[in-house]
Amino acid sequence: MNYWLVKSEPEAYSWTQLLKDGRTAWTGVRNFQARNNLRAMKKGDAVFFYHSVSDKQVVGLARVAKEFYPDATAEEGDWSCVDLQPEKTLAKPVTLENIKADKILAAMPLVKQSRLSVTPLTNEQAARLLALAGA
Repeated sequence: MNYWLVKSEPEAYSWTQLLKDGRTAWTGVRNFQARNNLRAMKKGDAVFFYHSVSDKQVVGLARVAKEFYPDATAEEGDWSCVDLQPEKTLAKPVTLENIKADKILAAMPLVKQSRLSVTPLTNEQAARLLALAGA
């Protein structure tokens, strides 16, 4: 299994909304590197859900429910999406401040490539996030 992090502004699409929906197509990604990360996701992979801009914290854990397929919201270009379904809300959200202060997590693409909306995580980073979240 691989681990990933997806970012969304809570005002645009929040963790609460994913819980309510039960499943969503992760559409609208228009960065080639992030698109390639979507294409590398496999069914069952764990996905950490990060609220960007206002909250700046990892708030939940989801799973890839369907591997990549064409993004119907794209008017042009070769863009992809995946389906995500929520697994659980983290008992304790992990803030960006905590991530930057942690030796293991400070190397995450979230810190190094902050504009990228879909990024891979190492097994060690995923385990550390879960530990900090009390999971």
